[in-house]
Amino acid sequence: MITLTRLSGSEFVLNSDLIERVEETPDTVVTLVDGKKYVVAETPAEIVRAVREHRGWIIALSTGLPSPDVEPEPTHLAPVSALRFDGQRFDQHREV
Repeated sequence: MITLTRLSGSEFVLNSDLIERVEETPDTVVTLVDGKKYVVAETPAEIVRAVREHRGWIIALSTGLPSPDVEPEPTHLAPVSALRFDGQRFDQHREV
């Protein structure tokens, strides 16, 4: 998801996987695969950069690469090591 700005100044978040094309006419128009259009304040180059950063972030998360934009895991949560079901203990690595 990328954040874009309407010409009125309000921001919205758009699923970048749905973008079909971006045109400058002279305002920037983002057309989605379903035909819906958004006129935004960002330039086409800024939108392309935002999409590249977003996709790079997804790849970094999926491969375990460090990314400066990734928030650290919460430290106040403890990992779950065992579950109880009907009074019996089931370890997370054991098949039930």
